[in-house]
Amino acid sequence: MSSVLCAGELLLDGTVRPVSAVLPAVAAAMVGDINRFIVPEANLSEALAIPGAIPVGISNLRTLPGLLEGEWTAFSHFEKPYFAQAPKQDLSDLKGQPVLRRALEIAAAGGHHILLFGPPGSGKTMAARALSGLLPDLDSDKSLEVSRIWSQAGKLKVEEGLITRPPFREPHHTSSAEGLIGGGSGMYPGEVSLSHGGVLFLDEAPEYGSRVLQTLREPLESGRVDMARAGKTWWYPADFQLQMTMNPCPCGNLGREEATCLCTTPEISRYWRHLGGALLDRVDLRVPVPMVKPEDLLEPAGEDSFTVRARVEDSRERQFKRYRESFWNINADIPPGEIQRFIVLDEASSSYLKKAVVQLGLSSRAAHGVLKVARTLADMASRDEVSEKDVLESIQHRRYGDRDIFWRTL
Repeated sequence: MSSVLCAGELLLDGTVRPVSAVLPAVAAAMVGDINRFIVPEANLSEALAIPGAIPVGISNLRTLPGLLEGEWTAFSHFEKPYFAQAPKQDLSDLKGQPVLRRALEIAAAGGHHILLFGPPGSGKTMAARALSGLLPDLDSDKSLEVSRIWSQAGKLKVEEGLITRPPFREPHHTSSAEGLIGGGSGMYPGEVSLSHGGVLFLDEAPEYGSRVLQTLREPLESGRVDMARAGKTWWYPADFQLQMTMNPCPCGNLGREEATCLCTTPEISRYWRHLGGALLDRVDLRVPVPMVKPEDLLEPAGEDSFTVRARVEDSRERQFKRYRESFWNINADIPPGEIQRFIVLDEASSSYLKKAVVQLGLSSRAAHGVLKVARTLADMASRDEVSEKDVLESIQHRRYGDRDIFWRTL
């Protein structure tokens, strides 16, 4: 018999218990020309998820001799080869809020990071939890990559296979930097890696520790996490879409017509600065979420997530074709050196952008972010050229949080 990889936890009575990281172990073994595997029955679906693998699942060591002496039976299929994480919220649950719905579709279409801010009870969290349902399914390569990370972390459910939908992770605000980035004695991936290919949602972002928030800067920039612990170095993929929510001010009343905000402008400014200028600068969409009017709550449900996702998939397809020769495939990932190649502005659009950069005090990264969102808006309208209207709308989504602009009025 050719080489065989065996994985599992063996108990004293011969029982073979499931273990984590079977999927990446099988994938690595396949690279080394090992294609036969003996794994715990509960991990069989993970091993079957790798094309070309010939795994067998056992529950007790007593079955091993007969297996090695007899004919190796390959499993040609599995009842549940895929695992699709259901979205926590459907977009149809969101009443009113046309600007918010539009912003969520823009974020999904272009892969842009987004910040939702508004008074308590305005629907920020509900809207944020609907974003992952607007994203397209993972392609085969990304699905395998995401599944390997989840297997390494021991998060794949028993008798479930590859993850096919973008993950959605919502860590608690008391999470440590290690919990978010990863590490520990087991070198396990953190929340940023578990959300690879999907969405990392920080609800009430200012409640997170400053150190925790600032650890997000590197993975947002590079799409990976590099760590060194006790003389060992390793890395995990961490290409996620960041989504945050927050109140517009410490008391939460800014923007509520029936309440009075007693916060001063310096207090509001300090509250926003808790996010950190470097982190906030990487967020291209900042969306104010006002309270829903009573009459809007009685309106029929709007478009559901499935309908909007179809449009998002069309926009993504345009981007995939445009960047098919590049190492990126969505607008949010366009490198600074390629901006002018793929985003060409006319004279009027250029003039509006220059004025916005000066008046809002935008950095070079922020200006590039405005252009990337404008490129996404053009794709959503099935246009090859970025128009003046696209630039103006993109600027409107960017202007909050800078130069003491925290709401429509102060």
